[in-house]
Amino acid sequence: MKLDTQERKWARASINCSDKLTLFYRQLLRQFGVKPKKSLGQHFLIDETVLERILSAAELSAGDIVVEVGPGLGILTEGLAKQGAQVIAVELDSKLVALLKRRLAAFPDVKIIHADILRVTPRQILESKLAVSALFQGYKVIANLPYYITSPLLRHFFEALPQPSEMIVMVQKEVGEAMVATPGNMSLLSVKTQFYSRPSIISYVPAASFYPPPKVDSVILRLDVYSQPPIEVPNAASFFDVVMHGFSSPRKQLRNSLAHSLEMPPSQVTLLLEKTGIEGERRAETLSLEEWRELWKIFAPFSKRL
Repeated sequence: MKLDTQERKWARASINCSDKLTLFYRQLLRQFGVKPKKSLGQHFLIDETVLERILSAAELSAGDIVVEVGPGLGILTEGLAKQGAQVIAVELDSKLVALLKRRLAAFPDVKIIHADILRVTPRQILESKLAVSALFQGYKVIANLPYYITSPLLRHFFEALPQPSEMIVMVQKEVGEAMVATPGNMSLLSVKTQFYSRPSIISYVPAASFYPPPKVDSVILRLDVYSQPPIEVPNAASFFDVVMHGFSSPRKQLRNSLAHSLEMPPSQVTLLLEKTGIEGERRAETLSLEEWRELWKIFAPFSKRL
């Protein structure tokens, strides 16, 4: 099989993976006329060691319902099905949908849906399962995400009804590290993630585990989704408005960041901060979830949607 220049580059980068496995998936792509699309952020998982780590982290039991986002070539989909999961795989690329339906035809508990995951609700995806509501015991999400939709996709499921009990996602290494950050290194993404879930990094994944390899390394992240947030906030939208104002100028002191974003006199912001017990000289990255709640209680009346 003659490889073009780009394919040679990808093949060399995948040297740490099984050569036979890499060759098998290249042939599969050619058979169905599929080329990885940069516009969709397609990087297909081809490393069986990484697959095993994902399956282990998911802690599946026979009959578990799994929504898989971006099944790609189906290596993870097949692994999930072999562990007895009922898999609903959502794929945007029509050529990959055809490939997956053909390749996974032997697995009756695998359903392939051709859709943009951000344009269908979890309730729509799970419609057939929810119809037998007495038997519905919740679901898990497993995804090898295109990096550019990480934040919107997490929000899509965090704010959904029904919520998943757990998410196992592959994300860019720096993004994963930001999601598990502690006060001192927090970001808007950290606060949002930890408001809805308890995140933990399962494993680091080298770029060579994908075909074609991305330019960055990844992490497998497990998110145990809370049935109720760890802090009591009656209005999540209002809470995040205040958090966004706090992070509007993250390198500034909190007093100056809030004054600028809320268009309030610094002296007034100082007085309000005193009521929270939070020093105005601190930066947003140092605040815990509990401190953001205290900030929200005082600043919510002055907040506005960014």
